[in-house]
Amino acid sequence: MRYDTIILGAGAAGMMCAAHAGPDTLVLDHAKAPGEKIRISGGGRCNFTNLYAEPGNFISSNPHFCKSALSRYTQWDFIDLVGHHGIAWHEKTLGQLFCDHSAKDIVAMLLSELEKAGAKLQLETEIIGVSHNGNGYKVETEKAGKRTTFTTHNLVLATGGKSIPKMGATGLAYDIAEKFGLPLVPTRAGLVPFTFSDGRFKPLSGTALPVRAQAEGPGFDEALLFTHRGLSGPSMLQISSYWQEGQPIHVNLLPETDVIAELKARRQSDGRRQLRTVLGYLLPTKLADFLAVEWGLEGNLADQSDKALEALAAQITNWELRPGGTEGYRTAEVTLGGIDTDALSSKTMEAKALPGLYAIGEAVDVTGWLGGFNFQWAWSSGWAAGTAIRSKRSGAQLID
Repeated sequence: MRYDTIILGAGAAGMMCAAHAGPDTLVLDHAKAPGEKIRISGGGRCNFTNLYAEPGNFISSNPHFCKSALSRYTQWDFIDLVGHHGIAWHEKTLGQLFCDHSAKDIVAMLLSELEKAGAKLQLETEIIGVSHNGNGYKVETEKAGKRTTFTTHNLVLATGGKSIPKMGATGLAYDIAEKFGLPLVPTRAGLVPFTFSDGRFKPLSGTALPVRAQAEGPGFDEALLFTHRGLSGPSMLQISSYWQEGQPIHVNLLPETDVIAELKARRQSDGRRQLRTVLGYLLPTKLADFLAVEWGLEGNLADQSDKALEALAAQITNWELRPGGTEGYRTAEVTLGGIDTDALSSKTMEAKALPGLYAIGEAVDVTGWLGGFNFQWAWSSGWAAGTAIRSKRSGAQLID
């Protein structure tokens, strides 16, 4: 069976690409339903983009690569598409846009666009093998025990990364890219909770507070959540993408407070109270009790010198921690690394050395922050590849 374009993966990037690649396009996926990660995202409401999406919100070995696609298909373009389909949405916080009703509305929208473009979707199909004969690509599949071989002029790798394997994530795109000689940037879990092997935070499980957190990268002012395994919440997920094993992380527990001034003021008003008690006025009580033991805080506030209070303020505003690791791909929202951008055209997402081979979405070494940025990369990169394929279709030669 011959198609001008075959897209491997019916996720956000794959369906977006199909909607723009047009007729004579086939999307293949092993899942029972398309867009499963879309469906579960954002608590079932899908954080489909961010008002402030720009290249600085993305991590890549080449930070300039994403600029072309993001500038040519922006968050405003996708918002227009959502509006055209009558999908109601709202801004939750920090520019994050969610569906009012359900993430399924985004899936339905993409399926509608795919169908309107004349593309086809085939699910519950395993990819057995992919090869290239110099003129085109051969994709061997199996569906319900029946094997079929497809040939195509354009092959798009849109199978995502390794994150959340229970949703069917695999390293297929990396395997195919490596087979065809495309270089890979080492992969690791991103936007993922931290773990501590000593279980030190179990007593604090469920406690949350706004913090400023930082690893080897920008700082993030968002919530921290203590879990029985370690640290989670938006701030921790954000900095996990910049963290390397063995490195410390830094947490400011009172980012909106002049802590030394507050402590000195309370020394005047609450000097007879225990340090532990006063700390409980500023932080959640469970956390204050924990830190009092952790930091060996003893005595009344009135007995503390300026130097002692300055040292305590430094601990509160720059709490240094060394995670033992992360929860890995099991709970990671994204995969960092992937197909090296140096091997791809930033305009078309096509492999420079292998015409007709494209890579988009999470499979590529471009990873966004938490907050709708990764979906925007899926829309932008899918659009870039789809429009490039459509523009060259008239000269495409299919293989036998």
